[in-house]
Amino acid sequence: MPIERPTAVSPPKSLPPLPQHHHPHASETPSQSQQPMPSINSSPNPAKHPSAPVGVAQRSTEARGFLQDDRAQKLEEIRVQRERIERLREKVVVGVEGGNGVEGKLRREKEGKLRDMARRLEELKVNADINDPVIKKRFEDGQGDMSKPIYRHLAHLRWSSTTLPLLNQRLTQMNVIPDVLPSLTPTVSTEMAFPVSTSTRLKRAQHGEILPSELSEKAPTMWIQPFDRGTRFVTVAVVNPDVPDVGKDGFTHRCHFLAVNIPVSPTDTRVKLGDLEPGKGDVVLDWLPAYAQQGLPYQRMAVFVLEQSSPAAKTAMLPMLYGEGERTQSLDVEAIRANPRHSVREGFNLRSLVDRWGLKAVGADLFRTKWDEGTAGVMQRAGIVGRDVEFKRKRVEPLPYKRREGSHYR
Repeated sequence: MPIERPTAVSPPKSLPPLPQHHHPHASETPSQSQQPMPSINSSPNPAKHPSAPVGVAQRSTEARGFLQDDRAQKLEEIRVQRERIERLREKVVVGVEGGNGVEGKLRREKEGKLRDMARRLEELKVNADINDPVIKKRFEDGQGDMSKPIYRHLAHLRWSSTTLPLLNQRLTQMNVIPDVLPSLTPTVSTEMAFPVSTSTRLKRAQHGEILPSELSEKAPTMWIQPFDRGTRFVTVAVVNPDVPDVGKDGFTHRCHFLAVNIPVSPTDTRVKLGDLEPGKGDVVLDWLPAYAQQGLPYQRMAVFVLEQSSPAAKTAMLPMLYGEGERTQSLDVEAIRANPRHSVREGFNLRSLVDRWGLKAVGADLFRTKWDEGTAGVMQRAGIVGRDVEFKRKRVEPLPYKRREGSHYR
């Protein structure tokens, strides 16, 4: 059958010149000066405009309506859950707290139910906003409010899928765990940056990075990011587990920094280790520059964040959700300074400190140091002896039969 060819389209006629627009309402608000764009369907000549897929606007409207209805349902569930929690809290259980009798068992059951209900309440708060595109956009732009559960939830998801696997690999691959502490499950995010002597900026240290001696001469600034609500006190300890002990032909630990009673929260994360303000922490051992003597391999500098748990930490979730108290306690810094096992640098034992004061490891970081051209100057300025000492490997003598000439075996 014959093929129909398209008819030629005549070129468009010249259009009249566009009128010159001025802006008489330049000082008005956008809602007053900007007019809405005409709809494609209402255009006098739809053929000159690209046509949108049929039903897109309708589906977008239906999707927004569905999200609004789902959020309204979650808000109603939040209201009901709050009422249930309040009714259970007002329920009186007669008995001594922590007792082993029937009353003590009922009290523990009540506290367990309150913790479960409070956890469910936090989940509902997150689910109410998890599908909001505006919230996701703000979080991606770095404008999230960490005082809200949804932003803490999104930040935790991003940290646990990107940074946390790398940190765990560094800690286990370099045997920081179990050389310093037997185990660790990080629950807070940590970042560390050192001041640059030639400028006012900070140099961020990657997990496990080998840093120049002159860069780590000054105390770093840390960012400790919790992902649950409330303020807690933490202890920050920097330990070098690779200090050579010539007398014992082995290694010992050295503490390069120790501070207690440092408050951190989801909205207050910055900790300047070299300049702790009053009320921002108590320094037990101030910063000692990281160094390794000549001839030694790189040495690990392990940074641990230890939460100062209170005796009532197990039942503190509900007060934390309502802002009624703290789940951590302040340590007696004078008692720590008076204990020779916890206030000396050489032979420092972090496990003993954790066991003595009931600390819980919640975060860690790691960098490495080795001898370089600036190490001698760093040791001299810090008053550290041994900058002129060089370690050499001991020559291992071969076995007697290996010292003979090869002709004896022919």
